[in-house]
Amino acid sequence: MTTVDSVAPVVGALRPIGLEELVERAELLTRLDRKYMLPVVELPLLIGGLEEDVQVLEVEGQRQFGYRSVYFDTPDMDGYLGAARRRRRRFKLRIRTYLDSGQHFFEVKTRGPRGTTVKQRIPYEGDLRRLSDEARAYADEMLGEAGINARRFRFAPALTTRYRRTTLFLPASGSRLTVDTDLTWVLPDGTGLRTPERAIVETKAGRAGSSADRLLWSLRHRPCPVSKYGTGLAALRPELPANRWLPVLRRHFPTAPAPNGVPA
Repeated sequence: MTTVDSVAPVVGALRPIGLEELVERAELLTRLDRKYMLPVVELPLLIGGLEEDVQVLEVEGQRQFGYRSVYFDTPDMDGYLGAARRRRRRFKLRIRTYLDSGQHFFEVKTRGPRGTTVKQRIPYEGDLRRLSDEARAYADEMLGEAGINARRFRFAPALTTRYRRTTLFLPASGSRLTVDTDLTWVLPDGTGLRTPERAIVETKAGRAGSSADRLLWSLRHRPCPVSKYGTGLAALRPELPANRWLPVLRRHFPTAPAPNGVPA
């Protein structure tokens, strides 16, 4: 059974919710994001155990959506090291593509007050292998507002990720849950890895957690500091400092990458 098959039969029976309604009902509260990495074989147990009125995001008849993100960093890996060393002024730059619609967005992620994540983005047009002049100017502006002087930085692609996402809405708490499967990471030289047996589940709820969090805890899963960029890059480039992600790497990631074996 593929990872897609592990999710599709379970969400197929759920009531749908449209994107506009989901944003309206699930974006109004201050939220805390929690990430979990678990075997895909446990996804039917997780999704089937959620509250009865759970809904699934559906757009034009589809309930799973392909994502690709191209992350940009400096030659000195300032973005990666900021996360690895938990610096207060840290950042991520990426071009995110919604593969089903073909839409591209340039996104800048920084740290806000009390550890919150601030994400800002603009539509993107141009070569995915380099930042357009508009994107570069936007990055300088947004990073500058976060107290990061990026004008001295030179940015180049550092990692590409691909996955498929299912988004669930829990009406009782107004919270969301995303399930990412078919996870793939690729370096610019073509070296890559897949974790087809693993999924990343992210809950977006209040500080007390949602019913999805409590269900995950009952299944003996605890939040972990998994980052698609940070953890994936650490797995592919073992020379980088990765103490923050070592427990996740040891438990969930293959021990050796496959040179030129994974398409971007």
